[in-house]
Amino acid sequence: MFDTSDFDLAPYADVDTARFVRRTYCSWQDAGWRSLLVQSFTHAREVEHLDLPGVSDLHLVLCTGGTAEMRTRADGRPTRRRWAPGRLELMVPGHSTVRSYRSTTTMSSVQVHIPRATVERAAAELGGPAPDFEALSAGLGAGDALVEHVVRALPGAEGATDVYAESAAAFLATHLLTRGRDHRPPGPDRAAVRQGIAIMRDRLAHPLTLADIAAEVHLSVYHFIRVFREATGETPHRYLTRLRIEQARRLLARTDLTVGQIAERCGFSSPGGLSSVFLAHVGVRPSVFRKNASTGEQFRACPAPGTPS
Repeated sequence: MFDTSDFDLAPYADVDTARFVRRTYCSWQDAGWRSLLVQSFTHAREVEHLDLPGVSDLHLVLCTGGTAEMRTRADGRPTRRRWAPGRLELMVPGHSTVRSYRSTTTMSSVQVHIPRATVERAAAELGGPAPDFEALSAGLGAGDALVEHVVRALPGAEGATDVYAESAAAFLATHLLTRGRDHRPPGPDRAAVRQGIAIMRDRLAHPLTLADIAAEVHLSVYHFIRVFREATGETPHRYLTRLRIEQARRLLARTDLTVGQIAERCGFSSPGGLSSVFLAHVGVRPSVFRKNASTGEQFRACPAPGTPS
């Protein structure tokens, strides 16, 4: 069991968070936990410059409401990413970021801080090389249904003691570190694979060829396919298709968009194209999946994200 000294949250004390977020839940205050910090927030609809210092905790962010084009600068590199419900993000420990965005709807999130002592213990028990948090962050952007489910459930764990929180922290740390090793890109090509995944994730709605991605990461098509498969266990085409299907699943379950609108947002040329690929990957048509989602059965027919085939 830990106390707040196990968390490296002091840097956030210098951020005027009241200008940007309103906290609606805090596990330290509302549940008396000390082994895991879980917070729920509603966010301002527009932010021009939010400077977030790096912390050593494992900091997970799950978007639970609203959509926005998030502009982020980390280590001098600017990126644009679409924030939407179900979007998972891991803040790389020790890396500061600057963010800006504009949304037309109210944004909300659940954020989890796993203390560094828990992370270090899990890494020691797993053995092997030190965790590559940049690779883990890039891979988690593709989605993880298990992590999303746990993070969503934590604020609602009424009456749970700190033993529950400690177990949840240990489980999340172990799962994430194990997952990170499964997605570890090889040697000097690691950055190229991470960049390729970011390109896929950020352009799901746009036509995207393997040649386009390989050119942007400065590798030949053959070399990119080889290192990508070594890193993820999947070909780039299979990985991109899975990202699109996962996004389609989220939109089917959580929005009233038509199948045609969802197909367009997920990079499919037609509703029929989405329906055929969705059936091959999930086992049911989009209309059946949506019907099952309304009764809480959408996960029974769906393979876990990240499962190579």
